[in-house]
Amino acid sequence: MKVMIGADHGGYTLKQTIVDFLTEQGHDVQDVGTHDNTACDYNDPATEVANAVRAGTVERGILICGTGVGMSIQANKIPGVRAALVSDVYTAEATRAHNDSNVLTMGGRVLGAGVALKIVETWLNTPFSGEVRHARRIEKLENNR
Repeated sequence: MKVMIGADHGGYTLKQTIVDFLTEQGHDVQDVGTHDNTACDYNDPATEVANAVRAGTVERGILICGTGVGMSIQANKIPGVRAALVSDVYTAEATRAHNDSNVLTMGGRVLGAGVALKIVETWLNTPFSGEVRHARRIEKLENNR
């Protein structure tokens, strides 16, 4: 799967762990930074990843900041993006199956690497259920209703 990942300084360390994991799993990973722990704004990688998902140049996006909240807010400003802030495996599965989320956000200061990798694995491997009730709700999201 083609995945774009981005982080700010609060998510840098966890991002590096996830990039290694995704690469080992055979995914095509595009890392848009940040590339060190220097303070930076979460808005920039969030917008870049969300725009790539919207354009269809990548299938999914992953964003990590200190809590995941700022990334989620910024990414969800882009039409067609359904960014989900996830901190447990059940939610990772549900947000794919029910909400067809296309961007995953997580907190680098909230999650340990083990849980984060299980979330990523679950989120990437869970398909959208396609159930009519869920599709109807997504349609309402897309039409701002």
